[in-house]
Amino acid sequence: MAEFSGYIAIDEVYDGPFCVLSLVDNRTFKRVRYRVLDHDPSHKDILYFVCGFKAILTQRGLTLKGITTDASPLYPLPLSLAFPDVPHQICEFHILKELTKAIVRAVAQVRKKLVATKPTAKRGRPSTKEAKRTVARRKRLQQKIADLFEHRYLFVQHTLTPTQRRTLHHITRGMPKLRTFRDIMEEVYRLFDRRCRTDTALAKLALLRRRVRRFKEVGKILGKLQSSNLDKALTFLDDKLFPSTSNAVERGNRRHRKMQKTVYRVRSEENITNRIAMDMLRDSQKDGRTSTIETLHKTRAKKKTPL
Repeated sequence: MAEFSGYIAIDEVYDGPFCVLSLVDNRTFKRVRYRVLDHDPSHKDILYFVCGFKAILTQRGLTLKGITTDASPLYPLPLSLAFPDVPHQICEFHILKELTKAIVRAVAQVRKKLVATKPTAKRGRPSTKEAKRTVARRKRLQQKIADLFEHRYLFVQHTLTPTQRRTLHHITRGMPKLRTFRDIMEEVYRLFDRRCRTDTALAKLALLRRRVRRFKEVGKILGKLQSSNLDKALTFLDDKLFPSTSNAVERGNRRHRKMQKTVYRVRSEENITNRIAMDMLRDSQKDGRTSTIETLHKTRAKKKTPL
């Protein structure tokens, strides 16, 4: 806690019948507090967990400036009770992930509709002009469907090169609805620009929601755009030091999963608790270990240098 930045990230990871609650400094990427449960967490468990951390802050005279979590419904209520005046940021990555999934699903639905409109052709070589036109139209639709599947990432990619934009323009020719999907995604990315303030981003979001509401089909598909979590994901814009994602705690969870997979197979609450404690002890000694390794490397280099 000597290098506590004031910004934390909270998340949970499930390990068999157990659940590990982790609280990590969101700028130094160091785990500060954890708790192992033998059941799924509830609001009461989260409140007890964060209140214990609040007592530590009070004891040390430290101030909490911001909290980042994912879009789980576990955290808003306990955090509002324990830290009513602290900004709560929803992880930008989780919000964008849900929106990109919605866009990709929308493109998949368009492909399915194109498949349904493919004309049926008789078997064998076409002999009449009508049959030839039917086969040609069927091939064009099949090529359009294949292009939409192959280049579906262009609808959600953050930035596009001029070549990619030409490709997107080509495969969406005659389909303005698909171009609307790309326009909406670009507007969403603009919301998270650090040069904006939260109020400005919220005004842009309100305008985007009104725009989407006019397209009934798009509005139904992109229901995620109406979520209140998207508003909370823009909280970080008013603070340049406020991390927009919960990557710090997610990284610790990934390390825990890898550790559990490679170290042992028999899991118990006591072993998990001790293993995380040892991991935290290793993190606390990381700076000294790094300086020791650098000193050893310099000493070996001096010994190898010829006189």
